Amino acid sequence: MKSSIQRNIGPFALMLTGLGSIIGSGWLFGAWKAAKIAGPAAVCAWIIGAVVILAIALTYAELGAMFPESGGMVRYARYSHGALVGFISAWANWIAIVSVIPIEAEASIQYMSTWPYSWAHALFVNGSLAPPGLFLSALLVIVYFMLNYWGVKLFARANTTITVFKFIIPGATILGLMASGFHSQNFGTSTTFAPYGWSAVFTAVATSGIVFSFNGFQSPVNLAGEARNPSKSVPFAVIGSILLALVIYVLLQIAYIGAVNPADVVKGWSHFNFASPFAELALALNLNWLAILLYVDAFVSPSGTGTTYMATTTRMIYAMERNNTLPKMFGNVHPFYGVPRNAMWFNLIVSFIFMFFFRGWSSLAAVISVATVISYLTGPISLMALRRTATDVDRPLKLPLMKLIAPFAFVCASLVLYWAKWPLTGEIILLMVVALPVYFYYQAKAGFGGWGADLKAAWWLVAYLPTMAVLSVIGSKQFGGMNVLPYGWDMLVVALVALGFYFWGVKSGYRTNYLNERESEEDLLEGVGV
Repeated sequence: MKSSIQRNIGPFALMLTGLGSIIGSGWLFGAWKAAKIAGPAAVCAWIIGAVVILAIALTYAELGAMFPESGGMVRYARYSHGALVGFISAWANWIAIVSVIPIEAEASIQYMSTWPYSWAHALFVNGSLAPPGLFLSALLVIVYFMLNYWGVKLFARANTTITVFKFIIPGATILGLMASGFHSQNFGTSTTFAPYGWSAVFTAVATSGIVFSFNGFQSPVNLAGEARNPSKSVPFAVIGSILLALVIYVLLQIAYIGAVNPADVVKGWSHFNFASPFAELALALNLNWLAILLYVDAFVSPSGTGTTYMATTTRMIYAMERNNTLPKMFGNVHPFYGVPRNAMWFNLIVSFIFMFFFRGWSSLAAVISVATVISYLTGPISLMALRRTATDVDRPLKLPLMKLIAPFAFVCASLVLYWAKWPLTGEIILLMVVALPVYFYYQAKAGFGGWGADLKAAWWLVAYLPTMAVLSVIGSKQFGGMNVLPYGWDMLVVALVALGFYFWGVKSGYRTNYLNERESEEDLLEGVGV
């Protein structure tokens, strides 16, 4: 019998796990990237992003309390709609999360490239990491790996210390930049508040790292199986981490916009090109003490997030093995340290592959953001389908107004996917289906038992992905389309189509054998006193 995952994480440590994931490299680069796309209106992009993510996160908080399992986010869709929807959802979720590990390491080295040394300048050249930079990034990923290798207790202690430090440096950055000469005219008195239009604000939500940054709310959900009293600690951790992060990110965005030179703003926000945005601003303002702190935190904040994601992706691989869609060796848990070490080795290798192909923060951030949005789609639908088909399942947390929140969350996720612009939308949708041969291999191995019911429950998702790709192609030119659907009307059409798919998806859910098997396992464990 496999060793059980240990329940060692309290509610505050769980919230810090979420906040530690959210306040990673996103805070070091997000304000610059969002302002580059949307100008001063980037402040609104962070608020829109937080509202969207909070709606989605509430559905996952309820699911996490219902099914307090390690790597739970890759299993919920399987319980509500069967193996095919479960596999696509798990694959999207894992791609979105595992790729964060290398981006955090790359962020640290990218900041390091602006150190006042000639060897440092050779780390990041022409917008991408050079071989020495890639080597140092790989070493950092190995550090994340080692911090998790010896158990969840060490991981939780390290992350709690790192997260407390994360509050100090962003706070010092906000105060330092605002106190050094705040240029209020940058917000629209001498320039336009939304110089590139509101479509650019929406695109910033999708591709500037905002969705990518808030994606950290998944960490407490994925670690629910290791939480004490998950029915209370999971929603506390999810909601608390998002709201605290929103305050930090909005203040950082305001500080960044107010700190840049108004003479440079006249040239256009899109002309700002930084390798280490806040550090270079601090040096320009003669805030050398702040620059030093930022260079230190460029290792601390991303390392906290990278360490957290190394933990959560390991639990996801563990959960995917339990779904019978990966080799059995990934389900082996170390008897003493309580971590699935084979899954850790697999994620380490995949992290190196991502690092080789995407050699800079910006190149990975947009890809991760869109993959993240696709991974969110099944949460609201799974929750409402389970409310209909599994009324007997214990619900420690049942949130009010979910009949409104769930469709709102699905429509918002669909809009963010559309805002990412063609062809990026199509490329990531394609990435979601390339792993289907793996699914069919394991289904064939299992004899395709019950496959007809799973396929029937999956048609909504099978139709949804190409439909969204087509809408992206024919959408307005503001979002990279052919302008068949004019601006404004395109978003209305996407919202209405998404609403139709939401109701189809909820209606397609059924009481799967996988949910029955889980209930039987729970009864068995209770019977033997585990």
